[in-house]
Amino acid sequence: MRWQGQQLGVDDTSALPGMERMDGLVRSVTTPEFAGMTFHEVLAKSALNRVPGVSAMPFDWTVNPYRGCTHACSYCFARKTHEYLDLDYGADFDSQIVVKVNVAEVLRGELRRGSWAREPVMLGTNTDPYQRAEGRYKLMPQIIGALTDNGTPFSILTKGTLLRRDLPLLTDAAQQVRVSLAMSIAVFDDALQHSIEPGTPSADARLETVRAAAAAGFRVTVFLMPILPHLTDSIPALDDALARIRAAGAARVVYGALHLRPGAKQWFLQWLEREHPHLVSSYRGLYPGVSTQAPKAYRTWLGRRMRPLLRMHRLDGWDEDDHPRGRPQPGLASREQPTPDRRGLGPVRTTGVAASIRPRVVPASEPTLF
Repeated sequence: MRWQGQQLGVDDTSALPGMERMDGLVRSVTTPEFAGMTFHEVLAKSALNRVPGVSAMPFDWTVNPYRGCTHACSYCFARKTHEYLDLDYGADFDSQIVVKVNVAEVLRGELRRGSWAREPVMLGTNTDPYQRAEGRYKLMPQIIGALTDNGTPFSILTKGTLLRRDLPLLTDAAQQVRVSLAMSIAVFDDALQHSIEPGTPSADARLETVRAAAAAGFRVTVFLMPILPHLTDSIPALDDALARIRAAGAARVVYGALHLRPGAKQWFLQWLEREHPHLVSSYRGLYPGVSTQAPKAYRTWLGRRMRPLLRMHRLDGWDEDDHPRGRPQPGLASREQPTPDRRGLGPVRTTGVAASIRPRVVPASEPTLF
């Protein structure tokens, strides 16, 4: 099996053009366990990524141990970032995965800098840290350990059930730092889920992970996103989703309509033409030209549909539009004033608004790749 057989410094003739000599590349790996996929193991130059100031995100720092994602979600907003690697936003994003094998070691070094102010760090904003490859590479336990040992609060957003593996570690971490967990579950119909996000665990498996995290003491947020016009926005579909989320013990729900950013938009529309051609004209009407968001009228209509259902199921819930640009989003890391002693907090993560103290760490030039 080539996973064990490759040698360092030896070109992989099956790698895509340019990847065999990528700066920092250790090796490119294939294995029957991940048929049709190649993992490009690289030595990261940096681990902490600073979010651009113009971003709508409520946090300033992220860590992304992987680039590309085996979840293969047709709507994934991060697809276009693969073009920075001279790879495409379609099949390459799903099958050419960059693995930062030394990310935890680099992260520890960056966290030790005197200028690091222990601001909250978000994991899962670009590609999923608990995608299937994490089962082999086991990068997350080291990342969690690095952040915890440094006293840096963090949040995880994932579709991956591998989160359950690390629940004991996360529970221990939450005794020392603020930790928040969020599970993304967009599609509750099994056939549609297998079609539109074929590499993800089932909704039932993700709900079991929510249940396990709640049992461990975490107030888990479920991101019911994206809601797909004409596919998952009916009252029966939303009612079923919220009932199952409530039964799993989630604390809150954040919902929002589909976004179609460049790259994701083209790939999603190709999927729609194959699987639901009768909806293509409707989607082109909702997302004309270069528009990325559904119209305000549709989002308002969706909110009016969701709010009574949330009340009926006794769930706290927010529309992503309810949180102005850059303000805290329930379930995600938020800018806050670090406190000198975080011990005894327990595994419950609370989100507050506070002034951001920006460390004097010099960010790498954009875009940060490794």
